[in-house]
Amino acid sequence: MIAEQPVDSATIDIVVSAADPLSRAGIVSQLRASRGFSISTDGTTAHPEAVALIVADEIDDDVTTRIRALRARGVARIVLLAARVDDKGLLAAAEAGVSGVVRRSDATARNLAMAIRATAAGEGTLPPDLLGRLLHQVGQLQRQVLSPRGLTLLGLTEREVKVLRLLAEGLDTAEVGQQLFYSERTVKNIIHDVTSRLELRNRTHAVAYAIREGLI
Repeated sequence: MIAEQPVDSATIDIVVSAADPLSRAGIVSQLRASRGFSISTDGTTAHPEAVALIVADEIDDDVTTRIRALRARGVARIVLLAARVDDKGLLAAAEAGVSGVVRRSDATARNLAMAIRATAAGEGTLPPDLLGRLLHQVGQLQRQVLSPRGLTLLGLTEREVKVLRLLAEGLDTAEVGQQLFYSERTVKNIIHDVTSRLELRNRTHAVAYAIREGLI
């Protein structure tokens, strides 16, 4: 179930993308039954504040490519309306950057409007059973793929987390090296790798990032 959202007085721009003209016409007709939407089917009109609605039979490479292309253009609010959602496709959609997923079988005008409004407000929408499956997939990814390689879901290695944790405790790079039996140069290289890879400004920013993400 999708929690009902209050209708905002502001108009929400929606860009509908569907390969099948009949599906596109049907979705547009449903959305026009709801107030507060400005609807377009021209993908070139998508802007960072718009909600992109992608309609597909299944989540395949073409769909994830469309999602990434929208994200690259600055469109962060993306709802996927799909007929079939398997575990592999669900994880691929999440990795590509969708904000919400709605099954076609659940896509009444009311449910679709609520999902779009929630996404426009910066919230995610996902049917409860799909949320459970996604969490299971993420757990498997961490246990079977990332942990054996010393990685976390946020892209930090265990030793990077250890260094940031000690920096958060007030140690300088020399003291961190002594604690972890690394040279000071190694510690500085680790900090540089983290700040460069995650586009952080400095070690303070890196520590703040780790705290905010619950790593330390």
